[in-house]
Amino acid sequence: MDSSTTAATIAAEADAIRPKVRTDHQIWGIYIVLLIFSIIELFSASSQEVRVDDIYGPLFRHAQFLVAGLAAMLIIQHFHYRYVVKAIPWLIAGSIAAMLYVLVAGVTINGARRGMRIAGMVILPAEFIKLAVALGVALIMSRYQVKGRRDVSTHGIVLCVVLTLVSSGLLFTQGLTNTLLLMAISMAMMAIGGVGFKKFWCVVIIYGIIGGGAIGVKVLTAKNAGPTPEAIEIARLNHEEVGEGNSEDRSATWYGRITRHFRLNKYDDPISDINKQEQLSYIAQAHGGLTGVGPGKSRENARLPLAFSDYIFAIIVEECGLIFSVFLLLCYLWLLGRAGYVGIRLRRTPACFLMIGCGVYIVIQALFHMAIVSGVFPVSGQPLPLISKGGTSVLATSIAIGVMLSVSRHAARTTDTDDEAATREIQSLPENLRTDNPTQL
Repeated sequence: MDSSTTAATIAAEADAIRPKVRTDHQIWGIYIVLLIFSIIELFSASSQEVRVDDIYGPLFRHAQFLVAGLAAMLIIQHFHYRYVVKAIPWLIAGSIAAMLYVLVAGVTINGARRGMRIAGMVILPAEFIKLAVALGVALIMSRYQVKGRRDVSTHGIVLCVVLTLVSSGLLFTQGLTNTLLLMAISMAMMAIGGVGFKKFWCVVIIYGIIGGGAIGVKVLTAKNAGPTPEAIEIARLNHEEVGEGNSEDRSATWYGRITRHFRLNKYDDPISDINKQEQLSYIAQAHGGLTGVGPGKSRENARLPLAFSDYIFAIIVEECGLIFSVFLLLCYLWLLGRAGYVGIRLRRTPACFLMIGCGVYIVIQALFHMAIVSGVFPVSGQPLPLISKGGTSVLATSIAIGVMLSVSRHAARTTDTDDEAATREIQSLPENLRTDNPTQL
C-alpha cells in the first residue's frame, strides 16, 4: 500500500472516530446578527438604486449573495479543516492570477481596474486575495514552527513577508488601504503566532520602508501629474459605474485625500464635489446622535455616494445611533475574541492559526471600514464584512466563517478525553503540519 493510500485510509478513520462534533453557537450567533444588520441597513442605504417599478430589487439582489454565502459557509464547515489546508495553495495561486488579469484587462470600477467578468457577473479578486493572504500566512507559520519553543523559523517569516508584499503590490493600484490591510493582517498573525521579538520588528521595519517608499513615489507622481477630475469621479461613485478600458491615474486623488485628512479644520470645509463623501458621512453620523433616527429614516442615504457599500457604517450610525453602532463594533470584536478563545485550546498548530487568521481577516477589515467612515483614516473604499453591498466580499467573508466553523467542529482540543481520535487526527495531517499548538494555555 503506497503512502497516499495510507494517508487516505487514516483520514477516513479519523473522520469516523473524530472528537465530538461541535457547532460553535457564538460564531453562528454573530453571523446571524451581521446578516440581520445587512438586510435592514442595506435596504435603507440603497435608496439611490431604488426605482419606482423595482423598489425591492437592490435588496433581493443582495439577498441572493447572502444566500450563496450561507450555502458556501454550510458546505465548508461540514468538511474537516485538513481539506481547507490542501486548498490554500490553490486559492493563493488563483487569486494572484486573477489579480494579474485585472491589472492587464480588468473592468474599471470607480476609477480603477478592479474586477473581471465571469458569466455576466463582475468579480473582485481583491476580496479573495485578502482571505488568501490570511490563510496563506496561517499555513506558512504552521509549517515553519520552531520545535520546542514558540517561534517561527526565519525561512517561514521570509515566505510570509514575500506573500504579503507580492499581494500588496497587486492591490496597490486599487488603493493604499488594501495594502495596509494586508500588512496589518500579516503582522497580527505573526504577533499571535509567537514570532520572536527581533524577527517581528524586522518585519515591521521592512513593511515600513517598502510601504513608505511606495507612498512617496505616489506623492511625487501626484505632484507632477497635477489634479485629476474628482468631480467626475464622485459622480461615478453615486452609481458605481462599471466600464471597460483603462482607468485614470489616481495618484492625485490619493494625494488630495491624504492632505485633506490631516487638515485640522477639515470638518468646517464647505461641501464640494471633492470632499462630498467624507463631509456627508460626518453629517449622517452627527444626525444619528446616541439613539439614531430609526431604521429606514436616514436623511443622507440619498445624497451620500456609495452609502450602500463603502459608507454603509455612516447610515448605520445615523439610523441606529451611537449605542447600536458600538454594539455592532463589539460583535466584530467578539468574533475575534471567540476565535482566540477557541484557537488557544486546539491541539494542532494549523487548526489554531486557521481559526485566528480568519477572525483577524474579518475584524481588521471591519475596523478599517469604520475608521475610514468616522474620519480616523483617509477616504478609501473598504467594505464592511457581510453588511456592505458586494457579492464578492460577502462570499469571501462567508468562506472565512465556514473555515472557522470547520475548525471548531472537527479539530481536537486540549479538553478532549478521546486520545485515540486526537491521535488519528494528527496522523491524517501532513507530517510538517503536526506541531503542537504554540498558543495553548
